[in-house]
Amino acid sequence: QVQLVESGGGLVQAGGSLRLSCTASGSLFGINAMGWYRQAPGKQRELVADIISDGRTNYADSVKGRFTISRDNAKNTVTLQMNSLKPEDTAVYYCNIDGEDYNLGPYDFWGQGTQVTVSS
Repeated sequence: QVQLVESGGGLVQAGGSLRLSCTASGSLFGINAMGWYRQAPGKQRELVADIISDGRTNYADSVKGRFTISRDNAKNTVTLQMNSLKPEDTAVYYCNIDGEDYNLGPYDFWGQGTQVTVSS
């Protein structure tokens, strides 16, 4: 059974930094995209950033220049470095991994979510 284990959320003042990590436990092959989404109260879940197997990255306009996503394929880990945080970055952040595995077939896994709160 594959699980995504997230860490690194918390409370930080505006202008501060946080680093989120997500690791897929269990055997998982054929990962395509690894990414982070967020959902603020009363809003829809939105893509923050993702990184594809060839290394290409995609960022929401609101985080460009402030957030950096990276992945370690050997460890099935994706990391989101968040700098210059703003109160509007406050949300629950979710890790997402999708791909196709010989045994599992196509898959799309989500983490349990980690709270990020930025105070003004």
